[in-house]
Amino acid sequence: MITRLMFKSIAAVVVLLCACALASAQATRTWVSGVGDDANPCSRTAPCKTFAGAISKTATGGEIDVLDPGGFGAVTITKSISIEACCIAGVLVSGTNGIVVSAPVGSFVVLRGLTFDGLGTGLAGIKFNSGTSLYVEDCTINDFTAMGIDFSPTNPANLFVKDTKIRNCGGVNSGGIDIRPGGGGSAIAVIDNVRAEGNQLGFRVEDNSKATFRNCIAANSAGNGFAVVSNTGAAATMDIENSMAVNNGSFGVRAVANAAGTGALARISDMRITGNLTGVSTGGGGTAAVQSFIPADNKNTDSGAPTPTINKQ
Repeated sequence: MITRLMFKSIAAVVVLLCACALASAQATRTWVSGVGDDANPCSRTAPCKTFAGAISKTATGGEIDVLDPGGFGAVTITKSISIEACCIAGVLVSGTNGIVVSAPVGSFVVLRGLTFDGLGTGLAGIKFNSGTSLYVEDCTINDFTAMGIDFSPTNPANLFVKDTKIRNCGGVNSGGIDIRPGGGGSAIAVIDNVRAEGNQLGFRVEDNSKATFRNCIAANSAGNGFAVVSNTGAAATMDIENSMAVNNGSFGVRAVANAAGTGALARISDMRITGNLTGVSTGGGGTAAVQSFIPADNKNTDSGAPTPTINKQ
């Protein structure tokens, strides 16, 4: 009996020691370098080579920092984390997504200072499936066949994008930013100082979403510059302020509510709309509208006009 108790005690101590060792193996801050090695502990003096190598050694809520220029590869994020770059930090992928966020509800992910390149075959630069908030700051996203940022949460989630450029995402269903919640999901987004240039489409907001765009440019898209779409029983709203829709191959600003849609609404203020096939348009069998403030402060040189029904306070 005494021997059995001793074995149980020893086993319990071993489990505790293993748990402590596992916890200590994850640091709140880790480092990657172009000359690092994923076999390293990802410390500043012994950095890892890739984001995928560093994330398993970074604690929840921690931070991965880039020491010097390099290509650090694709990664799937499954917890709260920040990835911060001091210099040119590349995520180069072919035939797959750049960074995928599939994190638990309550998770916050920050991506700052990164350059994504899909090499003409990559899928989405950033694909968000789940989590609570995604922050994208000072990033450049190039040459993907799907969206630069594909925000498709399956839970209520927030998107914040600032000071970012998205270029040459020219696949059939590609573009700059697409906010499209999945089953049970909803989205609130703030997009500030973002340029979507030379993509299939610029910015699109879909069912069960509310998005605000400020100081943004949608230029030289093959399709629409700004589009808000309601396909199902959930409304979609897009507010656009001090922004430009220029030289797009289809509509500058477009609101579409399909027959099952409950409403697609775009509200515009201080916009420059010029060089598009059509400036402002609505469509579908549901309720769709593009509204402007009174007095109108937009400059639209193309066909189509918003309905000025919002009084300035």
